[in-house]
Amino acid sequence: MKTLLPAFAVLLLSLSNLSAAKLPNIMVFLIDDMGVMDTSVPFLADENGKPKRYPLNDYYRTPGMERLAKQGIRFNQFYAMSVCSPTRISIMTGQNAARHRATNWINPRGNNRGANGPDSWNWPGLKKGDVTLPGVLRTKGYKTIHVGKAHFGPNDHEGSEPLNLGFDINVGGASFGAPGSYYAEKKYGKGTRRGHHAVPHLDKYHDSDTFLSEALTIEAKKNITEIVQSDQPFFLHFSHYAVHSPFESDPRFAAHFADSGKPKSAQAFATLIAGMDKSLNDMLDHFEKLGVAEDTLVIFLGDNGSDAPLGHQHAVACSAPLRGKKGAHYEGGMRVPFIAAWAKPNAKNAHQQRLSIPANRLLPQVANVTDLFPTLLQLAGAKAPKGHKVDGQSLLLPITGSRDHLARQQFLMHYPHGPHRSNYFTVWRDGDWKVIYHNFPKAPPLGGKVQSGGEHYELFNLVKDPFESANVAKDHPKVLRKMMQGLAAQLIEHDAVYPQDQAGKALKPIVP
Repeated sequence: MKTLLPAFAVLLLSLSNLSAAKLPNIMVFLIDDMGVMDTSVPFLADENGKPKRYPLNDYYRTPGMERLAKQGIRFNQFYAMSVCSPTRISIMTGQNAARHRATNWINPRGNNRGANGPDSWNWPGLKKGDVTLPGVLRTKGYKTIHVGKAHFGPNDHEGSEPLNLGFDINVGGASFGAPGSYYAEKKYGKGTRRGHHAVPHLDKYHDSDTFLSEALTIEAKKNITEIVQSDQPFFLHFSHYAVHSPFESDPRFAAHFADSGKPKSAQAFATLIAGMDKSLNDMLDHFEKLGVAEDTLVIFLGDNGSDAPLGHQHAVACSAPLRGKKGAHYEGGMRVPFIAAWAKPNAKNAHQQRLSIPANRLLPQVANVTDLFPTLLQLAGAKAPKGHKVDGQSLLLPITGSRDHLARQQFLMHYPHGPHRSNYFTVWRDGDWKVIYHNFPKAPPLGGKVQSGGEHYELFNLVKDPFESANVAKDHPKVLRKMMQGLAAQLIEHDAVYPQDQAGKALKPIVP
């Protein structure tokens, strides 16, 4: 570690002196509702830290991800918030959802705080003037493009339009999180009963056979071509609607899964995975065609745990061997794939000499979506404006393959809402331990027992029990108390909002 820090300091100094002409291009490739097991790339590790395959890795087909993973590094303990809008705003701001207070998915048509949710949660989402990743990058000379799902704010609010949030170009982004349809024959929802979710800016493809993921890819390639021709560095936030429901089968890949024995909806989900993967491969090819692949950093990740229609949200099914799925407090609800790689490796490239990414490496680094903001700003030699609190930590050192032993091995997930798959919960991971605090004003968690005050605790050691098979809260009262003290302190530090009782009183955590 002593020999790495000076080299890393040189890296940071060189990055801080970059001019606009020397800035690397960046693509964040964000997939909706894709968990860590929804891929043929193994992210989980065996007892020796080596990648370990599980049956779901053999079910999905993601050659594009395999290509990217072979070229770069992937983290096997990368966390997102367990629902979409909180993650997306955390990527934009570098702040944990407990701090920016958009702690639930944003219903575009009405405040969905829940019966006992906090009145003061951030339903309006982002607004003009907020510090955002594209906004800061734009000050450094980047052309900033959003393609696909936005879901940063509700209808008739500033956050519903990415152009208000630091993006120069918006294709397909609006207030909603699910497409009206993936089919051009259905005009991506326009004119159907799901017309309020019709994907905008794609009328030219209506009534064709162009699947939504393909249309967005064509538009992304077109915009990148124009920007490269103008000799500007680009930041592309390519945020696929896939693989969110509705689970409409992508006909290009349906035959691959027809004999899988899985339900039709699960087969359709797998085709959506395959379609977004083709999009990734196409983008990598396009960067090569334009001659910018060696200068383009690609970050691939999901926005929350899997929503594969393969089983109950608290069971081991859609994320097996992990427990849980999207919206849940278990690992399957929050662990997502994360890959960082240059679009085309070349050790002689100046950018890659500054940020050398090892090939085909799996790193056991605990990291999360708030880390993208400081990482990419540092890569671009930029800083957050004074006064903007950043919860994330730069990942530039671990991206080079060196585990950052000084980094916090922690993650906070706060969901003071209901009804949903999991209601009124907070998760705190600190090192090997993870505590889940359920505060149910009306009802206990599924399979749980309400204790005095309505609270309920779950405690897991993720090293000894990575699949959360046994709640050991009663067996380790001192650890539970310490973890709950840490959880409560984190919520105070983040100035979090809480569920509330019928009288409007905040229901803060009870430390046992």
